[in-house]
Amino acid sequence: MAVQDTQPLISHLIELRKRLLNCIITVLIIFLVLIYFSNDIYHFIALPLIKQLPIGGNMIATNVTSPFLTPIKLTVIVSIFISIPMILYQIWAFIAPALYRHERKLIMPLLLFSTFLFYLGIAFAYFIILPLAFSFFSKTVPKDVTIATDITNYLDFVMTIFMAFGIAFEIPIAIVLLCWSGITTPENLKNKRSYILIGTFIVGMLLTPPDIFSQTLLAIPMYCLFEVGLFFSYYYITKKKY
Repeated sequence: MAVQDTQPLISHLIELRKRLLNCIITVLIIFLVLIYFSNDIYHFIALPLIKQLPIGGNMIATNVTSPFLTPIKLTVIVSIFISIPMILYQIWAFIAPALYRHERKLIMPLLLFSTFLFYLGIAFAYFIILPLAFSFFSKTVPKDVTIATDITNYLDFVMTIFMAFGIAFEIPIAIVLLCWSGITTPENLKNKRSYILIGTFIVGMLLTPPDIFSQTLLAIPMYCLFEVGLFFSYYYITKKKY
């Protein structure tokens, strides 16, 4: 009996190893394709800051190995970001057999939509927030101070912003899951709209430069995403009953 009990566990571990290997191989293949363009990728990521530098201004490398390792590090991160659809598919393929048919029909769209929202959050940060932030910072530089940002510090800062906005844009998914799991209800969230609106402005204040324009630019999309999640939560709860 003990041997029979361990068989499902072993098969699950084998399946998990297969899915993890598929994820690693996908990231590795994309990395090998992109490694030749690592410097170009870094230049693209650095453009929001470069455009705000004074004439003749440049970024710097304070570490001997930074000019080589930093673009490589960025390429690894980009490879993971690009691989997210495959990674989510592998997660889906691993958990799908344990789900009921109606659960699979509901969760699959959530996985696809969450991927889209994550990329949308990164794009929003790159094209909207970073140019605004660096424009603000460049205009508040004290007199006789030259902007010369270290390439490694810049990468860490930008990746933090990307992750923050990518996760922030997952609000609709979080709302749907909270309502679907019974932790809260759409009616309860609807009654707390005013508090949630204030919360989005607080988050905007923490994630953007200290000016009301940038804060509003983040708060409004976040609140709109909350409303989107609230709308779809009604649909998922209705489907759950059948």
